[in-house]
Amino acid sequence: MESLQRTISDISFELIKEAGEDLKLSSVSEVEDAKCECCGMSEECTAGYINNMREKFSGKLICGLCAEAVEAEIGKNGGKREKALSEHMNDCVKFNRIGRAYPALFQAETVKEILKKRSSYCVGKPLSPSDKRTLQSKGGITRSSSCIPAITKQV
Repeated sequence: MESLQRTISDISFELIKEAGEDLKLSSVSEVEDAKCECCGMSEECTAGYINNMREKFSGKLICGLCAEAVEAEIGKNGGKREKALSEHMNDCVKFNRIGRAYPALFQAETVKEILKKRSSYCVGKPLSPSDKRTLQSKGGITRSSSCIPAITKQV
């Protein structure tokens, strides 16, 4: 494969020609297709970019989108790069396993996790009888009887 060269516009070429300068164009670094080790997305990268990403993320090649997600996770966990990278990679593995093939199931799993987190705040606090009465007086959902007989009477 021949090396790539920079392009130059017609106007720039004419200006250089009038100035009498030699027209020497530098070659562009070779690009290669690189696959992200987190999400599996492929993108064209230079060898320098690939090396920089591997140095920054413990030898793992990750795409720019995953790099941004890891940086955000670093901000959340107090600056621990290794932990943030492993958490993001676990999320990507889970998404690639379930989310792409079964998006509704993935959404249900996410809602389940949210509810687990929310209920963990309430665990350990037993309700007293006065708390139960307060919840009932505030209009909690209760079932008094089935609506099926009412529907069949109308038909």
